[in-house]
Amino acid sequence: MSMLTALKISSSAMNAQMMRLNTTASNLANIDVVGSTSEEAYKAKKPIFKTVIENYTQDNFGASVSVNGIFVSDRENTSRYDPQNPLASRDGYVFMSNVNSIEEMVDMTNASRSYQTNVEVMNATKKMMMSTLQLGK
Repeated sequence: MSMLTALKISSSAMNAQMMRLNTTASNLANIDVVGSTSEEAYKAKKPIFKTVIENYTQDNFGASVSVNGIFVSDRENTSRYDPQNPLASRDGYVFMSNVNSIEEMVDMTNASRSYQTNVEVMNATKKMMMSTLQLGK
């Protein structure tokens, strides 16, 4: 595997983790959004990652990460009695988002650590490339 392949793999992983952070941020931003019905209430979203294997031979291996889609949670939205809310149904209920803040914080931490790990891989690869260039001196 060439060093450029290592950079490409880390770059694709960083892009995937940025998508994960973006969906987490969206979920946390919409945690208090209510709707008149369960269908109108905000549903948590999660990216679906896919491994893409390229040029697989015994001497060459290239893999990357791509975002294959966005999964919308099918967890039930809870209802709350709030007849004063302008979005309340005829029965006086509003439906809360199905976002779990603890899950989102764990996802955010994991995505951030994975992103940082890939930054370290890129830095190590860059250092190795620079060391290789210094061999000729």
